[in-house]
Amino acid sequence: RCISSMIANIIILTARSRARIIDLTKLLWKSVVSLPDIDTTSTFVRETYNQWIDSLVSVFGIDGLRIDTVKHLEKTFWSDFKSASGVYTLGEVFDGDVAYTCPYQEQLDGLLNYPLYYPLMSAFQDTNGNTTSLGAALTTIQDSCRDPTLLATFSENHDIPRFLNQRNDVNADMNVIVFTILAGGIPIIYQGQEQGFFGGNDPANREALWTSGYSTKSPLYMLIASVNQVRNHEVLDSPEYLTIPTTVIHTDDHHIALRKGNIVSLYSNEGSNGTTSDITLTNTGFQKDQPTIEILTCRNSTTDATGNLRVSVQEGLPQVGSPPL
Repeated sequence: RCISSMIANIIILTARSRARIIDLTKLLWKSVVSLPDIDTTSTFVRETYNQWIDSLVSVFGIDGLRIDTVKHLEKTFWSDFKSASGVYTLGEVFDGDVAYTCPYQEQLDGLLNYPLYYPLMSAFQDTNGNTTSLGAALTTIQDSCRDPTLLATFSENHDIPRFLNQRNDVNADMNVIVFTILAGGIPIIYQGQEQGFFGGNDPANREALWTSGYSTKSPLYMLIASVNQVRNHEVLDSPEYLTIPTTVIHTDDHHIALRKGNIVSLYSNEGSNGTTSDITLTNTGFQKDQPTIEILTCRNSTTDATGNLRVSVQEGLPQVGSPPL
């Protein structure tokens, strides 16, 4: 930890050495590392960070922290840091392995749900995607993580190619977005996702949002607003919605259906060229002969004598059913 020692010593050296320190720091940043390697095993460094985050949260009224590159520091650093912040902490552990990622929830409140992101992409990137594996991953995460309701569900961010870069099909993208909002946890929509941005790897996926004109009439913006309104209504009507698990109630070669609270959602990977598919969903949680409404098309339906719901999927579009709001 040669660099770590230098940087740590900078903090405590006397004023008469400051000019030399500034020159040394510039040299280190330019020619050795892009960011200084701080010795986070040092008690002094830890206490300094804890005092800093306590002050930062207090001064600016911060109610949550998104923490980058969590796995590059020792786990023991994060417990005291989280406690010092006094707010919800969401850590980025850039790894799709449940067994590796979930234990970090012992140190931080929530994590970016990379173990769900990879199966989600695999299921919808083409018509041969494995929806059964997606359902299995969702169940495994709920069984393995300390509190899956505090994980952040996402399908795009600044480190990965946007979905439309991987598959240029807006209908398929709609399925991914609706899944992101309704699958459970804390949904994250990355800026520009609502405008249909399609950038590839970093930095192409960090497009300037103002080029879209901030449209509130784009199809994906309107989709997100509608589904989010349904979710908000369910939360207000039944606050336990946030903490109850999501149940996988159907999978086949091209579809997966979920139930969470009074919302049943069905997803297709067939895309805009998909044929019409009629699917009967069981284990919906609905009562017999119960009126329901498909939120995205406003189609009315009624469950059968056992509470099953028949759903018609057209052009690979997602379906969101619930009792009338």
